[in-house]
Amino acid sequence: MVKIPGGEIELRDDRTNNKWKVQLKPFLLAQYPVTKDLYYAFTKNSPLSLKGDQKPVENVSWNNAISFCNLLSQKAGLRECYSTSNEGENIICDWESEGYRLPTEAEWEYACRAGSTQYRYGEIDNIAWYYENSGGKTHEVGKKEANAWGLYDMLGNVWEWCWDLYDEKVYGSYRVFRGGGWYDPARGCGASCRRRSHPSFCIDDLGFRLAKSY
Repeated sequence: MVKIPGGEIELRDDRTNNKWKVQLKPFLLAQYPVTKDLYYAFTKNSPLSLKGDQKPVENVSWNNAISFCNLLSQKAGLRECYSTSNEGENIICDWESEGYRLPTEAEWEYACRAGSTQYRYGEIDNIAWYYENSGGKTHEVGKKEANAWGLYDMLGNVWEWCWDLYDEKVYGSYRVFRGGGWYDPARGCGASCRRRSHPSFCIDDLGFRLAKSY
């Protein structure tokens, strides 16, 4: 995992024209999205055909991603980040835990930008698999250029679930995902582009990336 320095990021919601600043502590973020090989090696669902498959896992819900983070923490002997309350209705994150978790969307965008103020950290064909160059499918991680902090596939290939609720008053339990996917046009693959869906939602261009507090 890559050590990401603390700092400040300004987020914006183009739907409401709101902007807000977030102060971030240092954290760790995986160099790549979770791959099929990693995901199925630690879950009960383990098709042999996916052994060694370095394409990002997709068709995973936010709920699946949270469960995987806890499972990986258990296997590594780390305290789990996530627990439930209100008879399973609410998911609680222990931010002091050393276990695996999803990044917040502020952490995600801050890490994606890696010090850049541009919509993208490089030329899109050099850094991302998107509609124009993906051939209608995901691709092995790490085959495009990394950003300045050594993170690959932050844009394109698959969208990535984040921890945050999108807008609880309007969308209830819908969670944020970031980064654009292989089916998106160039305008959908940018550091500030936000989308959302129900935590049970799955689709073939949506995965996730692991984070840790430290």
